Amino acid sequence: MAKKTTRPATKVKKGESASKSSSRSSPKSSSKPASRRRAKTAEKKALKAAKAGKAAKPNSAKAQAKADTLAAHGNIRPWTQAEVTEAFRRFQSVDPAPKGELQHVNPFTLLVAVVLSAQATDAGVNKATPALFAAADTPEKMVALGEARVRDFIKTIGLYRNKAKNVIALSEKLIVEHGGVVPGDREALERLPGVGRKTANVVLNMAFAQPTMAVDTHVFRVSNRTGLAPGKNPLEVELKLLEVIPPEFMMHAHHWLILHGRYVCLARKPLCEKCIIADLCRWPGKTTLAA
Repeated sequence: MAKKTTRPATKVKKGESASKSSSRSSPKSSSKPASRRRAKTAEKKALKAAKAGKAAKPNSAKAQAKADTLAAHGNIRPWTQAEVTEAFRRFQSVDPAPKGELQHVNPFTLLVAVVLSAQATDAGVNKATPALFAAADTPEKMVALGEARVRDFIKTIGLYRNKAKNVIALSEKLIVEHGGVVPGDREALERLPGVGRKTANVVLNMAFAQPTMAVDTHVFRVSNRTGLAPGKNPLEVELKLLEVIPPEFMMHAHHWLILHGRYVCLARKPLCEKCIIADLCRWPGKTTLAA
């Protein structure tokens, strides 16, 4: 008969429970909760510093110009994916559901407003469009209004003559080719007079809830200056942003970046002291205070 063998019992130190002893040999717990806690702490610190106007300090004008040159040539260390996620988490925390600032009442008036906003400010467009849209809020009404009347409504907006012509032309095309309905298709939108890729992206995002990235001057500047998504032209920046921004943030991403560029990361005098991502930003034209 084979001799029965027994395994020696694990020794337990005096005053130590068996459960505690066994836990020592168990796999280490995930570091994710700890990393989330660190990220949350960093977020609170950054938001507090920005609110107090102590996030960062812009350097001299000469240093800023040099920094912008470096950024324009892509000579800035790229962000990690964790940093990109953290930046958009902060944007979401401060403004969970950002809205576009162009006034409109339906997809058609949104399309017209975006066309009118080319090389103009949203504020300037919003001064002209309420009266225009009260008179014509459909393609059929816009065509009936006529180019001359449209010009009268929008004459305070730059390039108003050409824009009035485009508004009438795109209205006519919508009636003939799309039954008076704004299409939710990029190619169809870009075939309309006065509509380019940026305009199509805005309409697809705001009217059809598609996760597009409209790159205007503000998004282009923020993406290059911070090092978030450097590119030589709007399309390069757009494709880079689509690549690095996590899907859960894409629906509102272009609004967050536009608003950040419009009110914080200004072209001439960036308000780094109020920036909620100053500690993540790679721009060498500022000194981070809340590191």
